Amino acid sequence: MNKAITLVAAISLLSGCATSPLTEQGQQVKIVWNTEATSQQCQLKTTLVGSEGAWYNFWLINNKSLTMGSLNQLRNQAAKLGANTILLNEPLPYATSVTYVGNAYLCPQS
Repeated sequence: MNKAITLVAAISLLSGCATSPLTEQGQQVKIVWNTEATSQQCQLKTTLVGSEGAWYNFWLINNKSLTMGSLNQLRNQAAKLGANTILLNEPLPYATSVTYVGNAYLCPQS
């Protein structure tokens, strides 16, 4: 009985270690850091937040994976809204997660 409980607890804990995958639609969304890329002819859709990590699992996931998961969340959300570009702000400084805020835009294809 104790082995079964331990196994279930371990699986539950480790399942929280996966980061957000990038969807096929999200792959079409580009991330930019400078306002020149979105200042001309782009339509602002909304502001988005992407975050990976929590107090109970941040130590199990490396920083690169947390960062990519957070960016994947942003790109997936933007794609669902019909946006194709995200203007990224500075990451928010949390100790146990990686969080980005960005503006989603629909820009003309070049």
